[in-house]
Amino acid sequence: MIDGLRRGAAALSWYVGSVMGDRDYARYVEHRERTHPGEPVLSEREYWRNRYAEQDRNPGARCC
Repeated sequence: MIDGLRRGAAALSWYVGSVMGDRDYARYVEHRERTHPGEPVLSEREYWRNRYAEQDRNPGARCC
């Protein structure tokens, strides 16, 4: 039973982290290293700044 609760808590944590974008920068770095080896990678600060600026330029389906 405890093992089931732990798995459930881990799954919930993964889901919430995915929705909130916790792994987005890590996925970006992995993508850049895989598809553009040797090219510079944005710092995490630059990545988030660019991402939010892009969202402001193209709001898409956001409600606000």
